[in-house]
Amino acid sequence: MFETLTETLGNFFNRLRMKGNKLTEENIREGLREVRLSLLEADVALPAVKDFINRVQEKAVGQDILKSVSPSQQIVKIVHDELIALLGGTNEGLALPTDRPAVVMMCGLQGSGKTTTAAKLALFLKNRGRRPMLVAADIQRPAAVDQLEVLGEELKVPVFADRSGATPPDICRRAVQEATSRGCDVAILDTAGRLHIDEPLMQELDAVKKAASPSEILLVCDAMTGQDAVNSAKAFNNRLGITGVILTKLDGDARGGAALSVRHVTGRPIKFVGVGEKLDRLEEFHPERMATRILGMGDVISLVEKAQQVISQEEAVKLQEKMLKETLSLEDFLNQLRTVRRMGSFKDVLAMIPGFASFKGADMDERQFAQVEAIICSMTPEERKHPEIIGASRRQRIARGSGVEPQEVSRFLREFREITRQFGSMARAVKFMGRLVPGMASTGRVLSKEERQAIKRRRKLERENRRRSRR
Repeated sequence: MFETLTETLGNFFNRLRMKGNKLTEENIREGLREVRLSLLEADVALPAVKDFINRVQEKAVGQDILKSVSPSQQIVKIVHDELIALLGGTNEGLALPTDRPAVVMMCGLQGSGKTTTAAKLALFLKNRGRRPMLVAADIQRPAAVDQLEVLGEELKVPVFADRSGATPPDICRRAVQEATSRGCDVAILDTAGRLHIDEPLMQELDAVKKAASPSEILLVCDAMTGQDAVNSAKAFNNRLGITGVILTKLDGDARGGAALSVRHVTGRPIKFVGVGEKLDRLEEFHPERMATRILGMGDVISLVEKAQQVISQEEAVKLQEKMLKETLSLEDFLNQLRTVRRMGSFKDVLAMIPGFASFKGADMDERQFAQVEAIICSMTPEERKHPEIIGASRRQRIARGSGVEPQEVSRFLREFREITRQFGSMARAVKFMGRLVPGMASTGRVLSKEERQAIKRRRKLERENRRRSRR
């Protein structure tokens, strides 16, 4: 997402850096014209574009040049701050009561992904210690109830459904009572949508709102519809008074205009974004993190959070020990490869690393990941533990099993040996630092002068004892 905008802003900042300290009002305005066009091409709402450009220009023109930073760095800071303001300022999570079952009402147009998003939200809350229940209140779309039941069974989350012909308001009213009796503390209402905004839809949602008294009314919008998502958000907010927005399919929208427009047009925050089809691909929306990613600065905090979700502290320690002892096997390598892939696409992970947002080889590396996985899976358990036993005949068999040429297998094995050698060098470097500063590698601190002298005396005594024993 935001690929075009990120590239335009990067070019703008690079040109400012080339001008050094000769930053003028004309330079800024010339660059902001391109930024304005890029924002419009990204399908950002015109009022949001005008407001953003005016605020950046107002702050940039006449800005005092600090001696400690370059003018271009000051412009980056101004653009960064204004992007955060445009996106909503700070993260606004769900406001759910704890003294009674909280009710979250999902609404939106048909095809925006309400049902799947309701299941994703249930998983999100379940992973944070809540006890959600899904409510099938969409009786308009064929198989909507069945779909929600299948998703609930997959997540091991209870689903309240009524096929007796009751109206959605009655279903939601009884569902809230059922949530209390089942010990669930959150009821997520999956309401019906339409192909367009119409009066019957709004009347039905009004009735559901009165019957269930929701704590949160979340509008689910398809980010790929661009300005249509913003317009529907405005219409739903005017009628229902939504409390927040969930943007789906944000990973498939290279423009990202809806994310930059919704808050400005509706005044309501984006609370979650859907960044993939799997049920665990729902993320809280953090304006400051999104702003740094738009500017190509990465998002280290989100990267660490993703890593913590897919690998435990114990697993990380075991992996570290194997790296330092040079006992990393191909089985370990395959497990780590799959761990990285669970964090999302390789391109998305790279975008969170500062400096890698515009990496052009990401798509190619995705294919290489699949190829490496196929090669390792074509090996026997013994070959994965001891790749040095793989000769010509074994390479032929592995190549046939993975659909590659034998040369590709040989190349991968050479690269794996190089990786293990690098880990070995790391281990030797740690040991070397331990000799330079005794005790640092094992204790994590620099020892005092007296402690180092005591260690030197002990080592000298040990060397003398070894020489005596050899005699």
